[in-house]
Amino acid sequence: MSVQQNPTRLPCGNRVLDLSRPHVMGILNVTPDSFSDGGRFRQRDAALRHAAAMVAAGATLIDVGGESTRPGAAAVSVEEELERVVPIVQAIASELDVIVSVDTSTPQVMRESALHGAGLINDVRSLSRDGALKAAADSGLAVCLMHMRGEPGTMQQSPSYENVAEEVCDYLGERIALCGAAGIAPEKLILDPGFGFAKNLAHNLSLFKHLDALLRFGLPLLVGVSRKSMIGQALGREIDERLYGGLALAALAVAKGACILRVHDVAETVDVVRMIAAVQAAE
Repeated sequence: MSVQQNPTRLPCGNRVLDLSRPHVMGILNVTPDSFSDGGRFRQRDAALRHAAAMVAAGATLIDVGGESTRPGAAAVSVEEELERVVPIVQAIASELDVIVSVDTSTPQVMRESALHGAGLINDVRSLSRDGALKAAADSGLAVCLMHMRGEPGTMQQSPSYENVAEEVCDYLGERIALCGAAGIAPEKLILDPGFGFAKNLAHNLSLFKHLDALLRFGLPLLVGVSRKSMIGQALGREIDERLYGGLALAALAVAKGACILRVHDVAETVDVVRMIAAVQAAE
């Protein structure tokens, strides 16, 4: 497959994301059990304050998630996910100048979030749940497709690849085709290689080294490695000691063509992006 021309803009509901520069997506988990900040932002006011702080720090997208996808995470009912996510999406969309992304695989959550101001569907299961493709197509929103094998509860049980970068590309290529058949145009798609999802440390490092393989699709790339175990395993660091490793990967991701960095530490990552831009703009 030849490398396609990258689009310059991504329509996200009533907003447009300028793809001529990298963006920082702030993570907002409204769950009790996310691996890094579970339980801190479940209440509306706390969530809105944190979202506002991330926007002030330079985030152009806020990713709201109501279902933990850490290894071994418990399943969440549709009703509970709706109760967690939709009020927060609505509050952020109505009060902050930012694109709201909803981190969900659940069709009902996609539909309700779209009605309440979301601009992007960020699905770790790449719209594979029953009804998800149609819900995403009906919403008209942009969609991020991520690579994962299995389910969060079992995905880290002996993952195996012959060539991880090529197998990730094969999977995402199939999901792009299915989206097209469902009426979701390529111009509305983002790709996420899924670091830490059904991949061990060696897989994650190899995939990062060959990240530019995904550029063949000509679609924006989202990279999410903030505080993840690949940093902890590579550096011997606990969750609260992974900032510097994450910033190194953020810089490397931008150098390899990533357009969106999904992070917990927004201000620090924005500095990375701005510093790279300053060098690139020099004579």
